[in-house]
Amino acid sequence: MPSVSVTDILIVGAGPAGLYGAYCAGFRGLRVTVVDALPQPGGQVNALYPEKEIRDVAGIPGLRGREFVDRLLAQADQFGPEYLLGEQALTLSHTGDRPQVELASGRIIDAGAVVLTAGIGTFTPRPLPAGEEFLGRGLSYFVPDPTVHADHDVLVVGGGDSAVDWALALQPLARSVTLVHRRARFRAHAAGVTAVERSGARILTNTEVEALRGGETVREADIRTEGGLEVVKVDSVVAALGFVSNLGPLATWGLTLHRRSVVVDTRMRTGLGRVYAAGDLTEYEGKVRLMSVGFGEVATAVHNAAVELDPGLSLFPGHSTETA
Repeated sequence: MPSVSVTDILIVGAGPAGLYGAYCAGFRGLRVTVVDALPQPGGQVNALYPEKEIRDVAGIPGLRGREFVDRLLAQADQFGPEYLLGEQALTLSHTGDRPQVELASGRIIDAGAVVLTAGIGTFTPRPLPAGEEFLGRGLSYFVPDPTVHADHDVLVVGGGDSAVDWALALQPLARSVTLVHRRARFRAHAAGVTAVERSGARILTNTEVEALRGGETVREADIRTEGGLEVVKVDSVVAALGFVSNLGPLATWGLTLHRRSVVVDTRMRTGLGRVYAAGDLTEYEGKVRLMSVGFGEVATAVHNAAVELDPGLSLFPGHSTETA
């Protein structure tokens, strides 16, 4: 017989929205279980950019991703949530009103309600067409530790926020930073582009990487610029070309989907009984995909779920300052 655990709120996804949801549920006195396929909490922040500064959350002018996750954990851990990390949620069924989620390990979570905060689902980096054989030998898709690139000649490839942010983060550490983008204009926020232009990094647009060369590690890159082919000395190449996302098993649950997002109403309810969703996973008219918005969405989801579990409760949870 599979192991069955009973909880009030099951949160699927231990990224920032999920961790804040665990706090909200704990504040209401609910038992909380948090499941995530990744082996550590923090979602994309910890997996992709733990050293990047988070600057777009109210009241936090700048904080490294790793430290930001640590604060969210400390906030949630006041109420002792159960974390099941390295566990993928596979299937959803209902016993009466209660949703039951089976994990890849065979364990079943019997929950009063489920809140999905799985972000973009599983994410796979888009490969660099040239030089994939150097992956792990100078070529990387993430920068979990910027100090690895200290005193290196670094080539950053991409035109989005990650490419610009990593170029900025590496500029004070590296011997040199060259940022190349195959288009004339960057997709990144204008403020980030302005900052990297002022940082001293070399910026090349309408430029593509044609080949990487070296021995045990990468040593040179052939880049095609508007002026022709140029050979650039490199010790590190960071390819920030975006990600391919996949909802994985969630796509089979019977949720109403808009492309790869889950459609929710103003209470963050999905079309399935006692199943809510919040954060980047969700879609509704006027949706703004910001972390700060996700925090409000997961609070809405959890408090509405609490009232659904106990209709005698007030939707308003009270102020945290009113409790010891």
